[in-house]
Order: sequence, then structure tokens, then C-alpha cells
Amino acid sequence: MIPRHQQLLFGILLVTSLLMGATLLHLRERAHQRLIAGQDSAPTSAPEVAPAEEATLLVANDSDGSLLTQARSLPLPSDPGARARAVLGKLLDVYAAPDATHPVPGGAASVLQVFLLPAPEIGAAKPAGVSSSEQIEPGPQLAVVNLTGAFAAGHPSGIETETLTVLSICGTLHANLPRVTQVRFLVDGQPRTTLAGHADLTRTYLAADALPTEGAHP
Repeated sequence: MIPRHQQLLFGILLVTSLLMGATLLHLRERAHQRLIAGQDSAPTSAPEVAPAEEATLLVANDSDGSLLTQARSLPLPSDPGARARAVLGKLLDVYAAPDATHPVPGGAASVLQVFLLPAPEIGAAKPAGVSSSEQIEPGPQLAVVNLTGAFAAGHPSGIETETLTVLSICGTLHANLPRVTQVRFLVDGQPRTTLAGHADLTRTYLAADALPTEGAHP
């Protein structure tokens, strides 16, 4: 025969177990209801995207060394820096396509950032640093294009092909943001002497150096 105190202890344990089970079931039901409520309150519409606009690309052609103007429709953000990055991303996507007239691997992901700063006078000391939070003053702008190291490492080597890439970037920036009159380049956020052994990345390029050359070559 089971002693009375053990029966009492067993009863207490049984009641405690039942209470704990009921509490767990209640908490589980509450969590399920909160989950359903959260799903019901979630937005059902797609997030807004930038409207599509016509952008102008200066696309290089290796067969004759020309820069040809192409119009492309793509979403363009209102922020000038993001806008610059979007048009350059489209340009590099064109170069990464199988039928590219200027084949360069990497595509849009090769552009990390584009910073827009007040353009210094030619011959004046360049800014010590680049900050995306600097205020842009009205007037000519300097675009600082930060490319990935993978893009530089995978770029075909050669003075003409590298120069065409650099000039097409400069011309595309100016065509879509006319205030951009000067362009400098960084690679992974650091200065670099050349793109792939030839094109000088230590200098400041002028947008005027990248005028389209349609008709310049038969």
C-alpha cells in the first residue's frame, strides 16, 4: 500500500503538470494569433521603385575605337549619387553582355559608389578625403567612381581597351548629370595607379575628353 504522504506528493505533481501543460498550450495559442495578426497587417503591395527614365550611355566599340551614344530606359533614383551609380551599372551591364562591342566582365555590381563633390579648379589641390555626407554646392561637380577590385582584376589589359572604358564612364556620367565635368577613380576605396596596367587612374579626367565619336571613324 502506498503511504499517504507519497499519494499526496503524486497528486501535487499531477496537478502541477496539468497546469504547466495548460499554460504552455495557452502561450502557444497566443503566439499563433500574434503571428496571424502580423501576417494580416503586412503590406500586400509591392514596394515603390524608381520610375523608368531614358538614360544616355556612351558605349565603346573596340572595332573602331569609337564611343557611340545609346539611349536606354531604366529606373533612375532621384538622388544624384544613386542616379550616377545606376547609369554606370547599366553601362557595365552592356559591356558584360555576350554580344558586347567592348567586352568587359563584371556588370553593374562592379560600381560600389559614386560620390559627387564640388569640382576643384584644375591645378588646385585635390580634397584630402571623400565623404558622401558633404554638401554639394551649385556649380561644376567632380564625380569619384569607386570600382571593385574584381572589376579591375578582370578587365582586359591594353591601353586602348582600358582608355575606352574610362572615357565611356566619364562621358556617360556627363551625359546624364551635366554638372559632372571632372571624374576620378578609386578601386575598393583606395587610389590605384592604373586600371589594368595602362589607363592612368591617378589623374583627373575631364568630361570633355569623352565626347561621342560617331562619324569619326569610317
